[in-house]
This record gives sequence, structure tokens and C-alpha cells, in this order.
Amino acid sequence: MSRIKEAFAKGKAFIPFITCGDPDLETTGRLVRAAADNGADLIELGIPFSDPTAEGPVIQGANIRALAGGITTDKVFDFVKELRKDVSVPLVFMTYANVVFSYGADAFISTCKEIGIDGLILPDLPFEEKDEFGPLCKQCGVDLISLIAPTSKQRIAMIAKEADGFLYIVSSLGVTGARSEITTDLSSIVKVVRENTDIPCAIGFGISTTEQAEKMAGIADGVIVGSAIIKIMEKYGREAAKPVGEYVKSMKAAVAH
Repeated sequence: MSRIKEAFAKGKAFIPFITCGDPDLETTGRLVRAAADNGADLIELGIPFSDPTAEGPVIQGANIRALAGGITTDKVFDFVKELRKDVSVPLVFMTYANVVFSYGADAFISTCKEIGIDGLILPDLPFEEKDEFGPLCKQCGVDLISLIAPTSKQRIAMIAKEADGFLYIVSSLGVTGARSEITTDLSSIVKVVRENTDIPCAIGFGISTTEQAEKMAGIADGVIVGSAIIKIMEKYGREAAKPVGEYVKSMKAAVAH
């Protein structure tokens, strides 16, 4: 059983997102460990990119700060290699197709395998173009995780049938960022997913409160939170590990409720 499958096999999963290198990799390491120690079932690591089209202002800001601090893909790879010495939770990279292309898809994906990355999320990769990376990912045992948006409509079944790892269900139209309420009919999206695959699905984009997390966990197999964690980062900087750990603990408790 892959590590990603295991993460969902234990019940509802809580998945925090952390941008690598904001404000520096030492801090990122402390955040990842705090999240893992406080119940994160799987952790998404963002590789910064200069034009993160799916991101709202909060995560864009984290990308800008990390890049200004001199973060590179190679530095992130070295960081994960180090992290894997004591962190066993599943780790997936979230970045953009351009980052993989410019590094060289072969080299990027085989390095993911070497350093213990379990999956790859590329929000700007259209489903129709996933063969660009899919076969390479399969070869290396790295799950290429597909996204389903409220606009996917009749494509939901098709995306679900070919899914690997878990399905990332985008809760709302637009970019990432906390929302006061989520109005998308997510239950009907999840129903179509369930009819076409037994791969777990997690809902992300816009979730920030324990109430939202509990509600989304009632619909799907897991909940993904990014912007709310980056906001804690912005507030506490290098001292963010403890408050992020506390936040993860409260969200995990809500999801498992």
C-alpha cells in the first residue's frame, strides 16, 4: 500500500500546505515537523514559482518571499532529503508545470522518487495534457494527483477513472484563499467521483475554520488547508512552528470528529 493510501486508510485526513522557503528552509523544516507531530496525515509542500496562477494573494506572497530569499528547486530537493531522515508522513509537491519542464521532467520526477516524495500536484496542468508527465510518474511510483473543479462537470467521471493517489477537489471557483462560506454543491461532485473510482478525495481551496473543516470532512475523505496556515506564518515568522502545530491539531480534531 502506498503511503498516500495509508494516510487515508486511517480515517478522515487533514492535509496542510506549506510553502518551502518562506521565510527560510529552517523554518519550513520546523513547520513540517510541527504539522506531522500534531496529526497531519499528509503534507503538501509548495515549490515556489514566480507566476503561481492558482494562488490568491496570501500564497502568492509566500512564493514571492521564498524566491526573494533565494529558494531554488534544488534547494527544496536537498531540504526534503534531509527531512526524510525523521519525517515519515506522506509528502507531495505542489508546484507548476513550468517548474517541472524547466528542470527537465525526467530529472525532476526521478529525483522525487529518490528523495521520498509520494505525489505531485500541478494545478495548471490540464487533464488532457497529463500524459506529458503521467507515464514518468507511474514509472517512478510518484502519484500524479488530478484536480477536479466545480466547472469540470461532465469531465468529473473521466478524471476520476484515471486518478492516482487522491483526487484534489477544488471547493470554489477562483484562486486559493480563505472564504467565509463555500457554496459549491460539493456532495454531487463527490457522488460522481465515488461512482467512478475508489480513490480517496480531499477538498481544498477556501477552508480555514474548524467548522468548515468538519463540514467538508463530512462530504469527502480529507481536507486541505493552505492560506490559513500561510497567514499564521506571516504573523509569527520564524516563531510560527508552535502556533501552526496548534492550528493543525485543532483542524485534525475537527476533521476526525
